[in-house]
Amino acid sequence: MKNKTFKNILHFHTPGVAPVEDETGWYHVDTEYNELYQQRYARAFGFYDGRASVVDKEGIWFHIDLNGNRVYCQNYLWTGNYQEKLCTVRAKDNLYFHIDIDGNEIYPEKYLYAGDFKDGYSCVKLNNGKFKHIDYKGKFLNSKEFVDLGVFHKGFATAKDEKGWFHINKNGDELYSARYALVEPFYNGFALVTNHDDKKVIIDENGVVVLCID
Repeated sequence: MKNKTFKNILHFHTPGVAPVEDETGWYHVDTEYNELYQQRYARAFGFYDGRASVVDKEGIWFHIDLNGNRVYCQNYLWTGNYQEKLCTVRAKDNLYFHIDIDGNEIYPEKYLYAGDFKDGYSCVKLNNGKFKHIDYKGKFLNSKEFVDLGVFHKGFATAKDEKGWFHINKNGDELYSARYALVEPFYNGFALVTNHDDKKVIIDENGVVVLCID
């Protein structure tokens, strides 16, 4: 099958499987480009934690395993990729929540949005429009709510209030009082941030400006 050509081929993911598209539709192949199963989809995505999101020709989203079998019987309007053995999905009411590796809902709440899990936590958007972090069981990490929120990276997350973006710890406490138009996660103790006048600077984990790069 090495000489076979495709309309589209996406990246190979562990364990050496890639989504491809030919004239019959989307499906998955191994590194020798042998198909893993005979079913065809309107769209197929990479495998994560042994699960791949697929879309059938009726526009229904769900996950399959490496043998091409459906993992669960529920249908969704959209499914994400599994991260840390949990996955965000969007149901028929356009609300989001997370399912486990077998397709079971991990908590009863529904959100306006729910993001991927990273380092044990996910960002969710509440019905009041604010954001919070939840853990693997759907419990809030702390009592704080934010205008916008990023995932945790090396113990800190990006957050936004009415004045702008900044960084917080797992208690939801700000690391410094300054606010910015944009902030990136900390990388080895330092983060690139953008002032409200579009000037970029580097700050440390205490919020001290260590370098102006504009």
